[in-house]
Amino acid sequence: MNGRERILAKIHGAATDRLPFMPITMMFAADVAGISYRRYASDGEALAEAQLRIAEQFSADHVSAISDPAREVSDLGGAIEWFEDQPPAICGDASLLADKTKLGALQLPDPEAPGRMSDRVRGVRALARRAGSDLLVEGWIEGPCAMAADLRGMSALMLDFFDDPAFVNDLMDFAVRMETRFAAAQVAAGATLMGIGDAAASLVGPKMYTQVVLDWEKRLVENVHALGVPVRLHICGNTKRIAHGMGETRCDIVDLDFFTSLAEGRAAMGPEQVLLGNLDPVRTLRDGTPESVYAAVAECHAQAGPRYIAGAGCEVPRGTPVENLRAMARYAAEHH
Repeated sequence: MNGRERILAKIHGAATDRLPFMPITMMFAADVAGISYRRYASDGEALAEAQLRIAEQFSADHVSAISDPAREVSDLGGAIEWFEDQPPAICGDASLLADKTKLGALQLPDPEAPGRMSDRVRGVRALARRAGSDLLVEGWIEGPCAMAADLRGMSALMLDFFDDPAFVNDLMDFAVRMETRFAAAQVAAGATLMGIGDAAASLVGPKMYTQVVLDWEKRLVENVHALGVPVRLHICGNTKRIAHGMGETRCDIVDLDFFTSLAEGRAAMGPEQVLLGNLDPVRTLRDGTPESVYAAVAECHAQAGPRYIAGAGCEVPRGTPVENLRAMARYAAEHH
């Protein structure tokens, strides 16, 4: 059973020869490949090469095009700040929609046109060409709340939820249409799983999440499912109060950050939801020992039960000892 088959079997409730292993690696992958993060985030072929090295060296079952949340904003004309060895950042003091009346003039970008979105598509195409028969190839898009915050600015968006709910709905509608288009281009390029990152959703509070954000997440998930691929939902931060809603999105895989235990996630989402996570990336994975990491994954597995995929709560941090990541891979190899 190869990595692609293993993850799909876990999603569909079939038996697997071992536990799937799906770590999020970005800066760690660039370091393993010996390239700057600027190159990793701007050259899809380089990203693909780094991801393939991770899969080979750590027995990961997937490769991913995730790199940073600034691709869509960049192609829409937003201000992006680049760094040589850190992820590019959206300039928060110059949000594209600081003047929210500009939303009506925004045009959906073409994911295949020259720009940062097309570079991700190029990375997916390279991953599919080189590993698509053996590893699950994960494309990546922003969730509706995260993209709304990227375009409007987090503080302004938080006020908009109360002051201008009609604008928030229009903004999330734009985000869902754009991300559906971006997902379709990545699926056409060979993505066999789509990750949705909606980190800002952990900051809006459970009432607003249920009343506003959840319906837009559901719509995006439904649109991606219509493209014929499973969906992974990744919301960083403390999601204890929205975990039940995350389970209602019908995502095939739901990540949990370390703030929310696998036991809490299982109780909130029921026995059939595939859960991924949730080792503390810094204190447990980076700063632990191979023995403590192995034991921590075992505890996660025990809490989650059989519908579980091994991984950290978020990105594997730069500077994580290779022996620690291999300990996580070893646990996955020895259990199912």
